[in-house]
Amino acid sequence: MLLRALAQLFSEDLAVDLGTANALVYVRGKGIVLNEPSVVALSHRDHSLLAVGEEAKAMLGRAPGSIDVLRPLRHGVIADFDVTEKMLNYFIRKVHRRQSLVHPRIVLTVPSEITQVEKRAVRDSAREAGAREVYLIEEPMAAALGAGLPIEAPGAHMIVDIGGGTTEVAIMSLAGIVYSKSVRIAGDEMNEAVIQYMRRIYSLLIGERQAEEVKINLGSATASGTAGEKMDVKGRDLIDGFPRRIVVTGDEVQEALREPVGAIVAAVRTCLEQAPAGAGRGSGRHGNHADGRGRVAPRPGSAAPAGDGPAHYDQQRSADLCRPGCRQTARHARPAQAGGDSHVGRAQSRPRHSDPRPPVAAQRPAAGIVRSGSVSGAAKRGRGRRALRS
Repeated sequence: MLLRALAQLFSEDLAVDLGTANALVYVRGKGIVLNEPSVVALSHRDHSLLAVGEEAKAMLGRAPGSIDVLRPLRHGVIADFDVTEKMLNYFIRKVHRRQSLVHPRIVLTVPSEITQVEKRAVRDSAREAGAREVYLIEEPMAAALGAGLPIEAPGAHMIVDIGGGTTEVAIMSLAGIVYSKSVRIAGDEMNEAVIQYMRRIYSLLIGERQAEEVKINLGSATASGTAGEKMDVKGRDLIDGFPRRIVVTGDEVQEALREPVGAIVAAVRTCLEQAPAGAGRGSGRHGNHADGRGRVAPRPGSAAPAGDGPAHYDQQRSADLCRPGCRQTARHARPAQAGGDSHVGRAQSRPRHSDPRPPVAAQRPAAGIVRSGSVSGAAKRGRGRRALRS
């Protein structure tokens, strides 16, 4: 107990965004000190830790049989408890300059719809990695705090957080989540959609890293986002087995991403339909904000119509508000239930009316208006009465 108390004096509070694709670590007073992929390389013989982060990601698809390259998180939750614990312990020690006797307080973010068992797995992993206190905060709440949205005001705000494994859609008001929707379709599914498109159209097999580069450079939610842009893609021909290079256009990548982007749009519509009428109307008035590393827009504002520029997003503010001890974090984080994820991306303002269908009033003719080529029921009844009188 005495050694643990002394270790607390030399430990720094951390805010950790333990994402499916990337992990970020924030230290109080220093800002974001670590931003690396959530990838771990282990020895196949004794499961000892060989590499973490960028070094381990460089081994994906290239490692020999004696090395296992793993991604311990899937769809925002822990898929491999032991590997996640080793990765967290590595991040904590790296932030504390390889010191072993450190027990910091940690805020971790979690998806809004994970189960209690999955929350317990996140909490236990952090504690086994050396954390003395663990706080959990929902990803949409952390993203809204980082974007600087006035969530404590009566007006409703919508946040769309597109990560690597999950997409979080939430409407917030009065410092709480009015309605949230979590779908396990995000950046990883977009990468897979690009891989399948290349296989289906060009009979070309490409890796996950190549697919991610194509998505980042040419991906767009609208046909005009990357129109006219091209990129060379290298892969293996599935017919003759030889390496081959092709040229892919932005329109082709937009077509490849149609299905995952459509699923995200459907989640946004579901959130608007299920939320109370006042909350949905308020979110439309204040605008919708998108953030996260999985956004398909390759540059700020490319997925938004003209006249709807990107909103400012402060990375430092996001991490600062997610640190242990922050007043706003204390209101929304749950002690002993868990941790904080500060999805730091650029928030993007969305247009108020995203539904391409016309309003209901425009779909129906007004009273007394007769469509061309047809006769209204009232006119038919009037003719019948005149016939009876005669």
